[in-house]
Amino acid sequence: MKTISIATVGCKVNQYESEALMAELEERGYRIVPFGNGADITIINTCTITHRADFDSRQMIRKALRKNPDSFIIVTGCYSQVAPEVFSRIEGVRYILGNREKERIPEILPLMEKELVPKLQVSDIQKERIFSEIPVHTFHRHTRAFLKIQDGCNQQCSYCIVPFARGPSRSLPPERVIEHLRILKENGFKEVVLTGIHLGSYGLDMKPPLSLEELLQRIESEDTPHRIRLSSIEPLDFSMGLISILSKSEKVCPHFHIPIQSGDDEILKRMHRNYDHFFLKDLLQELNRNILDVSIGLDVIVGFPGETEERFENTYQFIESLPISYLHVFPFSKRRGTLAAQLDEPTSNPLIKQRARAIRELGRQKRSSFYHRFLHHEISVLVEDRSETYSGRWRGLSKNYIPVLLSCKEDLNLANQEQRVLVLESHDQMVIGRVVEDLHG
Repeated sequence: MKTISIATVGCKVNQYESEALMAELEERGYRIVPFGNGADITIINTCTITHRADFDSRQMIRKALRKNPDSFIIVTGCYSQVAPEVFSRIEGVRYILGNREKERIPEILPLMEKELVPKLQVSDIQKERIFSEIPVHTFHRHTRAFLKIQDGCNQQCSYCIVPFARGPSRSLPPERVIEHLRILKENGFKEVVLTGIHLGSYGLDMKPPLSLEELLQRIESEDTPHRIRLSSIEPLDFSMGLISILSKSEKVCPHFHIPIQSGDDEILKRMHRNYDHFFLKDLLQELNRNILDVSIGLDVIVGFPGETEERFENTYQFIESLPISYLHVFPFSKRRGTLAAQLDEPTSNPLIKQRARAIRELGRQKRSSFYHRFLHHEISVLVEDRSETYSGRWRGLSKNYIPVLLSCKEDLNLANQEQRVLVLESHDQMVIGRVVEDLHG
């Protein structure tokens, strides 16, 4: 039995696709082993959203070759889609596949091992019009499941390489979404994260078009898991109808990750984001007014070309004023082929790092303040596994995305159980609580 390890860099969509590869490879008789354990075959599922993602992808290859120089290295994913020549120059890489070819790896792997197929297989992703359905109903070492329901992006944000790597937007038909959710529930998953590259554009490519809010209405009324989480939603995709559905939903978790990218109107224009800071403020206030205990996280890019000290300060003060719970901060990365790569007024690297530190510290303060709101309150927690860092105590996640560590080391197996937990302590990275009720026992 040959062994295979898969290393994944990047977003939840990439993670989902790696899980799909693992599931099908196991069905075909391969044994999956952890990355770095000297597998016969190593698959690197790459990302290219930033320079750091590029670096991490290349490092994964070098680490695999260091650990096992004889391993059969296959590189796939977004980085290999847009820059396959990078990997053709790395000695030891046997095959380079694009995103469209990724799903065919289990089928053609025997041919690859015999060198009966071309080393480079990267098709034109811009020609893709049909959603490629890859069922995944089991997840290695995960209590929560993921379901990819959308791929690609039609937006033209000036900084973003993703449309070049993923192609146009395409969606999984709603009846298939429901079917997968039913199977995941039957397999014991209590929470499913709906993922996509541009999740808010779900269904707009269908004939007739469907909307994300219509899909969520169907999910609400069908026999699906009782915790549904949305991975990320663009600001302009929050219609009043969607907010209304989210405010009444008994299944959708009150946690929304929103990539705003900047709080300065001139930078937003340069980014081609098509909204201003007034729109963002109104949206976040609307979400907070309508959805109880909502957790809102933001993506922010610092150091975009033209970001003067005044424009950075506008973003800082704007975020400081917002009712949010955490931040993901990204230093600007110039991506070849994007409009932003041609803009003047670049920001120096030391200044980008300084501004990123300042925004991350603001994010830490926001997160700490949000967690503290729930001190001495009860929250619903899905227990995931035992924490290795804290003496084997159980840890889990609240519906509104608060990491929870249980206060004592329970002898009972609490994995994949939803518990009502009283928050006893609040810290920067988590809260500590005590179980007061098993919600579904």
